[in-house]
Parts: sequence; structure tokens; C-alpha cells
Amino acid sequence: MFDGASNFSYATDFTFLFTIIVSGFFLLLITFLMIYFVIKYNRKRNPVAENISHNTTLEIVWTVVPLILVLTMFWLGWRDYLKQEAVPKNAYAIDVTAQMWIWSFKYPNGKQTDTLYVPVETDIVLNLKSTDVNHAFYVPKFRIKKDVYPNQSRKLWFNAKELGSFEIACAEYCGLNHSYMYNKIVVMPKNDFYAWVNSEYKYPSEISLAQKTSEAIKN
Repeated sequence: MFDGASNFSYATDFTFLFTIIVSGFFLLLITFLMIYFVIKYNRKRNPVAENISHNTTLEIVWTVVPLILVLTMFWLGWRDYLKQEAVPKNAYAIDVTAQMWIWSFKYPNGKQTDTLYVPVETDIVLNLKSTDVNHAFYVPKFRIKKDVYPNQSRKLWFNAKELGSFEIACAEYCGLNHSYMYNKIVVMPKNDFYAWVNSEYKYPSEISLAQKTSEAIKN
């Protein structure tokens, strides 16, 4: 947590962390109270049961507090969802095709690859489509995921903040070899990316890319 590599990482991690802390707090509180009441009000100490009709203050507290917390969780998730749906106007567009059991990527100039290359610190929008069954484009390190359906065009955008190579997975069961539907997203320095995408080479030089990425990270 808090080790993401895109513009959505921090907000997503904060929402999850808030939910986990609230859930953990109430788990411990309720467990403690259950054990406390079992000990305090056992039959030996209270042979005659006492009927307690209600406690207005307590009932208001246990209604209002959870309501506020749940609405806060909803608001955090809704706020982040709206940001992920608001695609920047000048985002660099890449077409992504899902099929059993590979991802393929097509750039504006027609170049196609089976590894996704993107420039760092640049708004990228992916135009997602499937040629067969339901898939889900998922980059754990970027905290982004979007279901991909046949006969539908869907969009997903992000801005990569770190250079390097990251996993792309399919997060929707899509058949026999679903677990093998892995590709890479490689985040490159801007100059290197635009030089490569406008060149005749299908893939960047792996040695050159590794050296330049390493140097950029050090600097």
C-alpha cells in the first residue's frame, strides 16, 4: 500500500486504508464488548434477568455514527470514480484489444505491439475492446481496472509517475488460459518513447531501454 505508480494510486490506497481502519476498529470494539458483557452478565452474577427496554442516546449513537462512516466511504469511492471517468481532452490515445488470451496495443500511427509502452508523466487514454468474451484490464501497481466487453468500446485513463516495467493482468475469468493472460506495461522517458513510436522498429532496444530507464531513475 502507498507504493503505487500512477496518479490514482494515493487516493485509492487512502480509501482502502480508511475502510480497513474503520472495519478493524469496530471488529475489536464489538469483540471486546461481547466478551465483557458475557463475563459481566453471566448467570452466576445475575441470577435474575433485568429487562432493559431501551436507551435513546445509545440508539441514536449506534445509528448516526455508522451512517456517517458509511457515507464517508461512499463519498471517497465516488470522488475517485468520477476522477477516473473524467478523461483529459489531450490524452494520448492507444487502442487496446483483448482476446483469449492476449492483449494487443495499437498506437495512433498504426504501430502495434503486445507490450504496452507509454511515456512517463503523460495522460494516457486506453480505448478498450474485446473480440470474444468478457475480460478486465488490470494494472495493480497503477490501481486501475476496467471491464472489457464484446461489442462495446470502453475508456480507461491514467498518468504513470514512475519509470519501469509493470504487470498487466486480466481480472475477469475468460476461459481455459485466463491465468496466463499477462502482459507488461513499460513506462519510458518521454523523448525515448516518441523517438521509438515514430521509428520503424516494433520494439525498443531492451538494453538501451533498461539503461536509459535506470539512468532516469537515478537522476
